[in-house]
Amino acid sequence: MAVFLLPEFLNGIAGRHAGDGVVGDPRLLQEIVRNVETPGNEMSITKRSHVFVTVAAVCLSFAAGAARAEDGVLRVGIITDMSGQYSDGNGPGSVIAAQMAAEEIGGTVAGRKIEIISADHQNKPDVATGIVRNWIDNKGVDVVAEGVNSAVALAIQTVTRERKKLFLISGSGSSDLTGKQCSPTSVQWTYDTYASSNATAKAVVARGGTPWFFLTADYAFGQALERDASKAVTSAGGKVLGAVRHPFDTADFSSFLLQAQSSGAKILALANAGSDFRNAVSQADEFNIRASMQVVALQVTLTDVPALGLAHAHDLLFTDSFYWDRTPETRVFAQEFFKRHGAMPTAYQAGVNSALRHYFKAVAATNSVDSETVIGQMRKTPVNDFFAQNGLVREDGRMVHDMYLMRIKKPEESKSKWDLYEYLATVPGDQAFRPLDEGGCPYVAKSH
Repeated sequence: MAVFLLPEFLNGIAGRHAGDGVVGDPRLLQEIVRNVETPGNEMSITKRSHVFVTVAAVCLSFAAGAARAEDGVLRVGIITDMSGQYSDGNGPGSVIAAQMAAEEIGGTVAGRKIEIISADHQNKPDVATGIVRNWIDNKGVDVVAEGVNSAVALAIQTVTRERKKLFLISGSGSSDLTGKQCSPTSVQWTYDTYASSNATAKAVVARGGTPWFFLTADYAFGQALERDASKAVTSAGGKVLGAVRHPFDTADFSSFLLQAQSSGAKILALANAGSDFRNAVSQADEFNIRASMQVVALQVTLTDVPALGLAHAHDLLFTDSFYWDRTPETRVFAQEFFKRHGAMPTAYQAGVNSALRHYFKAVAATNSVDSETVIGQMRKTPVNDFFAQNGLVREDGRMVHDMYLMRIKKPEESKSKWDLYEYLATVPGDQAFRPLDEGGCPYVAKSH
């Protein structure tokens, strides 16, 4: 009879020990053994041996997990695009930014050595979630960071929310990450589609730029960018005539651009990024789109501009959270980054460094790596570094900070390869980002 009860018993014991944080206790095996050998158990010696071997393996697995959790190491997992269209602006540079953050705090925090590991999610949500589950369940990762590609980030956030692990998002922009799909243990650090589109749309409409037509990447990021920009345009008094959506990683934009050109709109808004953005801009020039429409970039990555060339990219207006040459502090960080990477940092790479700096400070202040404890400290403490001044981590996971309206320089205005942007204006954080009560984050709704 005990043979049939044993699986249920094992589940109960494992669940009880996992819940109280003592998985891997050798008493677990002893307790199970005693249960198997209770009077009246008619299990054969062979079957009993098989059960003991299985139980021992399970307990050793639990013990290994517990040992990793208590091995004196704080593990940071950088999940990013290492080989696809976002790898230049994120990728290896984000790993370098994380390593710099660890070095800046001395390589240890709260008595734990900081270890940075990384992986390529290949822009595939299923690949990303498999990696992150393995990191958390088997590698002892305490915090996951970066997460470029909004579809990927939304999938990762589901895993980290379930596992109650911190996710510091830098490369992904969908405002849904802090909206209806928010998490109590995530922070979207660098930007989002609401902030990126808000200031740009208002500035363009204020200059008479309307009506609009969108060329949109057909996945979570592009859809959110189009949605948030459309709201900003109409709230500023402009009109939206329509949109056309293109697949992720499109090479030929000709049919989409012809649709935009025939729409009658004055503004062609690019709701895409990476190679999609670069291809759209260069092909828009091939079709002489700018003769009848103003091209507006809703998301620009620094590394896109040299790849595209100022001859194509010049005079595009956009909003960003960071530019390497904006202040003395940004230049100090950028020069050190450049020595290691051979390129100036993008906003996403800078955001990885800033987010981890803040995280490490919270771990040090609380002497804990417990996610709820650490994120509570992160919310209490203003963000003051090269990236943000008086930044605030909100309950919905949004780090609120100033954003900057920029213009890409003409070729004759640029003095060097990375002299690319002209700063136009600062957009205060409370005006740049979506108000807390408008996002629909259920964790905020429950607490108010």
